[in-house]
Amino acid sequence: MSFAQRVLRAEAAVRDLFSETPLQENDYLSRKFGARVFLKREDLTPVRSYKIRGAFNFFRKEIAQAKEGSIFVCASAGNHAQGFAFVCRHFGVRGVVFMPVTTPQQKIDKTKLFGGEWIEIRLIGDFFDDCYRAAMDFAQSGGGHMVPPFDHKDIIEGQATVGAEILQQMPEGRAPDMIFVPVGGGGLSAGVARYFADTGARTRFVFCEPQGAPSLKQCLVEQKRVKLAKVDNFVDGAAVAEIGREPLRTLKEFSPDAVRLIPENRLCATMIELLNVEGVVLEPAGALSIDALKDFPRRELKGKTIVCIVSGGNFDFERLPDVKERALRFEGLKKYFVFRFPQRPGALRSFLDLLGPDDDIARFEYLKKSARNFGSVLIGIETKEAKNFDILAKRFHEAGWAYQDITDNETLAGFII
Repeated sequence: MSFAQRVLRAEAAVRDLFSETPLQENDYLSRKFGARVFLKREDLTPVRSYKIRGAFNFFRKEIAQAKEGSIFVCASAGNHAQGFAFVCRHFGVRGVVFMPVTTPQQKIDKTKLFGGEWIEIRLIGDFFDDCYRAAMDFAQSGGGHMVPPFDHKDIIEGQATVGAEILQQMPEGRAPDMIFVPVGGGGLSAGVARYFADTGARTRFVFCEPQGAPSLKQCLVEQKRVKLAKVDNFVDGAAVAEIGREPLRTLKEFSPDAVRLIPENRLCATMIELLNVEGVVLEPAGALSIDALKDFPRRELKGKTIVCIVSGGNFDFERLPDVKERALRFEGLKKYFVFRFPQRPGALRSFLDLLGPDDDIARFEYLKKSARNFGSVLIGIETKEAKNFDILAKRFHEAGWAYQDITDNETLAGFII
């Protein structure tokens, strides 16, 4: 049986859990980019991500071979845990979910909700690597069957059902010209790419990774599987240090140019845009494919049929202030400065007189007195148009103010903003 045939069988089986997710033509994005843009809404599965597909496919095959009363195990603080828990309850099998102690309570509660009495959650370690090792030790000692998040052929086969649905749902039965796929461990991207190749679809793939976690890009550049020394975890659903061994078997055939690295702050602007304009709530990884459209000149997209896979919508609204902050900084509408402030009456009034009608003080904080007559002050300024900061810089210079713009200084900003 071919890979494509196995995927179609998996797709038919997953209908026991949920109907196909919609492929929606988006008028707003289509007008903005001059193309016909469709969104594959994996944020509308029962667990708000595509992860449930791979977990279900793994379980349905493994259960047939497992002994009665077998326990299944996973390590995850996010979408994989929720998909795993949902499938445990569906099949009526016991599952143990290992999570870091630092996992937000909201994610723990959602996993418990999906799994009910069929799962047990164990909080171990401060970091994912700690709980992953604990899960592996538990499984290898005979405690249960490990269910990997992406690095397994049955997981990839399950995620590939996204591709099968896309081809069935496309208008006129034509394959899209381009498909934008988010990449974390590689299960979804490898599954969809292999399914399209097996069915003969002539579609250009664009793989979308966070700039702070370019694991696929690095593998394709070095032409071998590599592990990143450092990863920015902001895009937590796709921040993976090492691409899966199984997914790379398929993805290694692509050029490094097929991968687009998405700046985290720009991604935040896309999340806010989709929330405000379309009312669509996306987690950072779920917005990767849409944000990647910005990397292409309009002439390159004009007239094409494009599918963006929206991989998930499990967004914790406690993160919204940080997302808005990053979006404003990317768009040049908010900046942070450290000023050398004179310690004299009227100094603050003199400073405020330099601001324009659209400029607003978002933060004002004395850091320390650097001298008897001066103090260092952190000032955050928001404005309505980015060009206003050019005007401010000129006024500050003419007025003789000593200051440093620390907006893009990640080291300094990380400590004091």
